[in-house]
Amino acid sequence: MYVLTGKKKAEKLEAVTFTELGMQESDLEEILRNSIDMICDEEESMLIVGQQVKNEKNGRSDLTAIDNNGNIVLIEIKRDRKDIEGRKEAFEFQAIRYAASYATIESPDDLVKKVYAPYIEKYRSEFELGELTSFELGIRKLNEFLRVNEVEKSFNQKQKIILVASDFDEQTLSAVSWLNSNQVDMSCYKLTPYKVNHEIYLLKEKLLPVTNYEDYYVNLMDKSLAVSIKRSKGGTRRTLPKIDAMLEWGVVKEGDIILAKDQGNEGVLMANGNIRVNEEEKSMQAWLKEIYGWSSVQTYVFAIHKESGKSLSQIREEYMARQAVEASEDSF
Repeated sequence: MYVLTGKKKAEKLEAVTFTELGMQESDLEEILRNSIDMICDEEESMLIVGQQVKNEKNGRSDLTAIDNNGNIVLIEIKRDRKDIEGRKEAFEFQAIRYAASYATIESPDDLVKKVYAPYIEKYRSEFELGELTSFELGIRKLNEFLRVNEVEKSFNQKQKIILVASDFDEQTLSAVSWLNSNQVDMSCYKLTPYKVNHEIYLLKEKLLPVTNYEDYYVNLMDKSLAVSIKRSKGGTRRTLPKIDAMLEWGVVKEGDIILAKDQGNEGVLMANGNIRVNEEEKSMQAWLKEIYGWSSVQTYVFAIHKESGKSLSQIREEYMARQAVEASEDSF
């Protein structure tokens, strides 16, 4: 990361560690609990349902969520690389063990009883319970999340694992690469802290999964490769165009009315891709999170273009399909 010190000069910023900042793993856990969209993008919805959940063997998982595919998501956090390397049990294996215990949850009611209701009770001030019990509110919110995302029938058919740390050792990346290539859904996110004056900045990088995992495998016959892990030439998974590109294409325009799917809320699209609601400017993601009350929202699925009645996702797909057809025709 670099900071501009003038119009023609950039100065490199040196990363620090969370340990040097005096931060504990619990501090990172709380940051992610309140800002899970740091490790999601606008193509994914996620609802945090648990924290420090204890299994039958007294192991504690850091954060638990449910995503827009109905998967239970296990989020495991380590501060720095030395915290990973200093463990007797491998980081990824610890997460797999916890995920295996979540595979036994058979229904939304079961998840609420064991995980979500205790979480709501712990953070009562963050929820509007009214006359409802923590269990009743949890059932209502979880069922609504599953219904709106149309994944009631696919609840917990799969489990997903997310590992978060400021750095990863090569053995962990190698193991996660192999697990991904064998259909285990596991991601690695790197959060690098930088201190600028009195402000702390976090740089997020998604290390895994990538398109091609071979470049991440540690060759056990050649130890020199174990300290020289590089990304595949294929890069990370494809990133879909965002609202700024859609404005540039002309498929949506400044002043268009955007609706929240199945809700009565609406806002005005601004030239910078944000939404204006009651004269207040908000990012589309922040606006939708407030409406649905989820930790992260699939922006382009739940933002509806009022004039066409289509979601931004549909509009984007249709435009990209037309472009692909035109490109194909031009090649002949």
